[in-house]
Amino acid sequence: MMDFILEAWVSSLIEMSKTRWMLGKGKPWQPGEKLKLLFAGYNGTRNTGSDVRPEETLRQLRHILGADNVAFSVMSQNFDLTRGYFQDAEQAHLPDIFPPFLSREVPKHHGVVVHEGSAFKSKFANALTTMIIGSLGLAAAENKLAIGYGSEAGYMDPLVAKMCGRYCKNSFIITRNEESRMVLRNLGVPSELGTDTAWTFEPLPPEYGRKTLIDAGWDGKQPVLIVCPINPFWWPVKPSLVKYAARVATGAYKDSHYRTVYFHKSGHDVDAAFERYLTAIARAVGAFRLKRSVFTVLVATEALDARACRRIAEKLGGAIPVFSSEDYDMYQMVSILRAGHMMVSSRFHGIVTSMPALVPSAGVTMDERIRNLMRERGHEDLLMNVDDPDLESKLLVAMDRLSKEREAIVAGIGRTVVKNLKVMARMGVYFEEEVQRRYPEFPTRKGEWGWEDYLPPMSNGLKQLVEAFG
Repeated sequence: MMDFILEAWVSSLIEMSKTRWMLGKGKPWQPGEKLKLLFAGYNGTRNTGSDVRPEETLRQLRHILGADNVAFSVMSQNFDLTRGYFQDAEQAHLPDIFPPFLSREVPKHHGVVVHEGSAFKSKFANALTTMIIGSLGLAAAENKLAIGYGSEAGYMDPLVAKMCGRYCKNSFIITRNEESRMVLRNLGVPSELGTDTAWTFEPLPPEYGRKTLIDAGWDGKQPVLIVCPINPFWWPVKPSLVKYAARVATGAYKDSHYRTVYFHKSGHDVDAAFERYLTAIARAVGAFRLKRSVFTVLVATEALDARACRRIAEKLGGAIPVFSSEDYDMYQMVSILRAGHMMVSSRFHGIVTSMPALVPSAGVTMDERIRNLMRERGHEDLLMNVDDPDLESKLLVAMDRLSKEREAIVAGIGRTVVKNLKVMARMGVYFEEEVQRRYPEFPTRKGEWGWEDYLPPMSNGLKQLVEAFG
């Protein structure tokens, strides 16, 4: 019921905005003005991937459009957790009850750019997808720029899918994979193929990650095994006034409470599946440690993952370092990830952000994101499902491969990174063309440009990868 109320509320706001625009209200971009863009996504929860993506999206688009020509704003759910991020962009507080915020904030800008990866799917939260559709729909209702940048589409509940088809048909979505394009095409939403935007991210220097591991007990010589677990079974998050009232009155639903009126999926089946997943990973890692001398660390690239990390650490005897994004910002976290020598991850961006450092990785996936990435790398045999009954044995085999076949795996990773850098550059071309189509008088760059010119300035490490695998 609460999801329905949010969806109906946002739909009505879009319809009212469309009517106001037709009656002559609203302010379009005028030549000579800075192009004011609002970036919409899931920021301010210390989800490393969700923070890295907008960081690089803003860097790329600022580089393409010209820093003097634009004024960027980024949504954040907690300013304390995004302090120091997104360069000089303003940050706008996104409240849990978001429709009034959208109706107030979107009209202040000349367009909306959605940088959220899991933008069009019901897997995690209909509320998030409704917020994304609302952001794009409100911008499109005023004939403004409405772009999804590196977004993904999957199964959506029928009402959300209907909203997407109705209110995003005048948007332009650059998807992260071809499967997402098919979903949007079936809804009549224009799209082009792109990629994730985290490939160009530059963390703190390698020395930071190495020192952090040494301070945690690493001898500087053993191979470092990084494990990034999650709770794959407590999604989606849904709003519930009944649970919220019980939480306030009696303290019930403590373990499944996300925040305010939002709660994770819960119950005996969820707990049992989570326990099987944790046990399988712990046993596989324990067996691998008996066979090979490795320094093992557990990394929560989203603060929510800290519980899973601590549980596995306990199962491995308790003396395992745990690094959480609660304590490390994205620049520190990715430096730590890149200091590893092999990785097992259920976090898509745990894998993606480690790949430019050529860290061999295996994926334990809950959805299509890691699956698509492993297929692209040619590493389907390094992929497992979170609910696989043979997860323990398959994971042990995969870790053996990471150790024994490192050189071949690294080659596949290097080729994939360079391929995605070029696709990300093509996304920049699509974006520039869409700006020109919507605002023909906007001062875009003139002359001939190479593909590298459509990326934010690349680090020396990325340039070396391009030379080696390009």
